[in-house]
Amino acid sequence: MAAMEQFGALASELAAVGRGFYARGWVLGTSGNFSAMISREPMRLVITSTGLDKGALDASSFIEMDESARVVSGSGKPSAEALLHVAIVRELGAGAVLHTHSAWSTILSGAHAARGGVEIRGYEMLKGLEGVRTHEHTEWLPILENSQHMTELSARVTKLLRDRRDLHGFLLRDHGLYTWGATVQEAKRHVEIFEFLMEVVVRASAVPRAERAQTGG
Repeated sequence: MAAMEQFGALASELAAVGRGFYARGWVLGTSGNFSAMISREPMRLVITSTGLDKGALDASSFIEMDESARVVSGSGKPSAEALLHVAIVRELGAGAVLHTHSAWSTILSGAHAARGGVEIRGYEMLKGLEGVRTHEHTEWLPILENSQHMTELSARVTKLLRDRRDLHGFLLRDHGLYTWGATVQEAKRHVEIFEFLMEVVVRASAVPRAERAQTGG
């Protein structure tokens, strides 16, 4: 009964977060997926069932799956990208993983893909990322090439996270943002911070350099 109650509580929390993201234009259509950890041993995650309108999520929109993305309970099936959630939880011990598809992440990931990522620094909002204490922090947001082969893509995600354990998120090229946290609310905050920063970076790139210098940008 305790496990069922935990599943229901996490599903309801994720549903509320997802509806909020939809209202902000970050998971339109059926895009995006959200998960939270129920247990580590054995690994059990509550995750959105695939193909759902994120503006209409409720607790019934979620299923329970294992580390192989097999459904343990619930109605529906996980997104193929569920293996990326598993990789993040396994490597970092994250309590929640959130994936959005905003216009800003799509634009930014395409524009900076050749560099392998985008460096973000000097913004006060960086202090919203866990462990960051100053606006002078430099955040590296890697960009991985997207793929429909999830086993291969999850292996690249695993390697990235093993090499850079200081990361707070990453982008899939022309796709969207993945970020995480110890709790659903921490992961939600990270989405909000990254979405703000990505919008600022994209908008700032459209301002001529001389004009930015005159305004202190």
